[in-house]
Amino acid sequence: MPLHRSVHNYMIGGVCGGIAEWLGWNPTLVRISYVVVAILSAAFPGLLVYIILWMVMPRAEY
Repeated sequence: MPLHRSVHNYMIGGVCGGIAEWLGWNPTLVRISYVVVAILSAAFPGLLVYIILWMVMPRAEY
């Protein structure tokens, strides 16, 4: 399965849900991990990476 934004595990842009589906992990665990990492990195790089992934990752077609 290719990496894509999720249409089922969707909160803001579907990025974390898509990563969770791709890895076979729980979407909530991925979201919490992403927020913790973003906060520990002074939030700006994490927010920037999320926005870039939102623009680059294709949306799932199902």
